[in-house]
Amino acid sequence: MKRILLPTDFSENAWHAIDYARKLFASQECQFFVLNAFQIGSSGLMTKMNRANQTRLFQITKAESEAGLKKVMDRINQEKTNPKHSFKTICMVSTLVNAVAKSAYEEDIDFIVMGTKGATGLKEVFLGSNTVRILKKVTYSPIIVVPDDFKSSKLETILFVTGFEHLHDTFEIRPMANIAKFTGAKIKVLYVGDFADLQPHQVKAKELIHSRLKGIAHEVVNVTGEQSISASIKKAIDDDATIGMVAMIDYWHSFMEKLTHEPVVKKIAFNSKVPFLVMHLFE
Repeated sequence: MKRILLPTDFSENAWHAIDYARKLFASQECQFFVLNAFQIGSSGLMTKMNRANQTRLFQITKAESEAGLKKVMDRINQEKTNPKHSFKTICMVSTLVNAVAKSAYEEDIDFIVMGTKGATGLKEVFLGSNTVRILKKVTYSPIIVVPDDFKSSKLETILFVTGFEHLHDTFEIRPMANIAKFTGAKIKVLYVGDFADLQPHQVKAKELIHSRLKGIAHEVVNVTGEQSISASIKKAIDDDATIGMVAMIDYWHSFMEKLTHEPVVKKIAFNSKVPFLVMHLFE
C-alpha cells in the first residue's frame, strides 16, 4: 500500500493537488494523509496573561485547522470515492517545512504531493521559499509539485532530466519507475548537451540507464544549443504534448550544481506546465 502525504492550506490550489494525487494513484491501494500545519505568534514576555492569551490563541487556531480538515474530508467524501483509497488527517502546530518533514518520516511516506500557490493567490506563498527548504530537508520521500492550472489526464510520458553524472541505482529512480509501471507511461530520458561531449563516466551512466529502466518503455534523447537548462526542459515539454510529468534527481554536485546555480529546480517547480517529480540521491 502506498502512503501519500497531502499538505494543505485549504486553498483551491492545495485541493487541486489532492485531486491530482487521487487520480494519479487511482489504480493503487493508498492511504492518504491530509496535513495542515499552523503556528501561533510569540507574545514576547511570558507573563501569566500572555500565557493565557497564547493558550486561547492556540485553541482557536487548532479548532480552525481541524474544521478546515473536516471540510476537506467532507469534500472528498461528497465525490465518488475509490475503495482502494483511505484518508487520515493530521493537524500539527509547526512550520510547514517541519510538519512535512516530521510527517513524512513518522508515517513512512512514499510520495508527497503539493500545490504551487496558496490561498493568497501569490505565486510563491504556499511553497515559495518553503519549496527549496522542503526539497533540501525532506530527502527520504519523493515530492510531486502540481501546477495550479494543470488539467489531469492519462499520463503518457515522463520526462526524466539527467546529466549522466551519476550511476543511478535502481532504488533511486524507483519512484519514477513505479509511476511509469502502474500508469503505463513511457520514460523519455533527456540530456541537455551533445552526446559527443560526454565524459567516460557519463557514457557509462548513459549505457546503464537502459538496464535500470528494463521492462519500461523508454528512450534517451538530447538537446543542444545555447538555451538555459530550464528553457531546454520547457521547450521539450512544449514540443511533446504527451509529456505529463517532469522528473529529476536532486543532488548538490556536478550537473545539479549547474542546475541550482540557474536555479532550475525552483524555475521548473514554479513554471512547469506539468507536475514535477523530485527524487533524491542516496549516497
